Amino acid sequence: MTLGTNSMNKDTILKVDHLSMKFGGLMAINDFSFEARRGEITALIGPNGAGKTTVFNCITGFYKPTMGMITLQQKDGHTYLLERLRDFEITKIAKVSRTFQNIRLFSGLTVLENLLVAQHNALMKASGYTVLGLLGLPAYTKASAAAIDKARYWLDKANLTERADDPAGDLPYGAQRRLEIARAMCTGPELLCLDEPAAGLNPRESAALNALLHSIRDEGVSILLIEHDMSVVMEISDHVVVLEYGQKISDGTPDHVKNDPKVIAAYLGVEDDEVEEIEDQLDEGRI
Repeated sequence: MTLGTNSMNKDTILKVDHLSMKFGGLMAINDFSFEARRGEITALIGPNGAGKTTVFNCITGFYKPTMGMITLQQKDGHTYLLERLRDFEITKIAKVSRTFQNIRLFSGLTVLENLLVAQHNALMKASGYTVLGLLGLPAYTKASAAAIDKARYWLDKANLTERADDPAGDLPYGAQRRLEIARAMCTGPELLCLDEPAAGLNPRESAALNALLHSIRDEGVSILLIEHDMSVVMEISDHVVVLEYGQKISDGTPDHVKNDPKVIAAYLGVEDDEVEEIEDQLDEGRI
């Protein structure tokens, strides 16, 4: 559902208000709110089972939340209530793209073909949704050339140009991760959602991923990511939001979050009454 334009802060691209998600008797997300700012990398972190993927699934349309509002504001000021859109509309209309924790490439297609498949909608529109593309009409020829140019651009950004004609399934794991992100970028998103992009990467592959994500941010695309690798989170994030048991316990800069006693306690698995002790240890420099 589109709201046209509104008075939402122009620096905010995504606003999650009082989000709750219930599965039977389990409240997976409970009254969760946060904002992601335009042109920044926002990390959503927390211990296993905190509800991070559930939040992602609500934002990207795989789940319909039990309660709450998820508002996406595009650069032109148009806003969309994501909880009222179907999953394909969130990608096509609201311009939100997503990758998954488990890589989902077309392994039998070449690296280049994977990026062209991502532009299927634009090519079909240029063909008039018929066989007109086979006739070599100027509109389709122009759209096809533009799709190839975009694919080559993101191949270069992902450092995959030399592997363009190789089957995607033949790429090393880290290169497959970068290809998946490049494919998502070929859809022209304003918000890129990444689920565990650094999972399973070695330090060299993590460095290549960080470089790619910084280049995407520098182009004005906002990034929202789930990540367990705290070295990646603290190096690349502008903003960090922390979940525990479906509720927000911290929200701020990486420095603020990593020194927050509640966050330290959550990752150490201590009880609430031990948080004060951790605060004292921080004040004394023992943590």
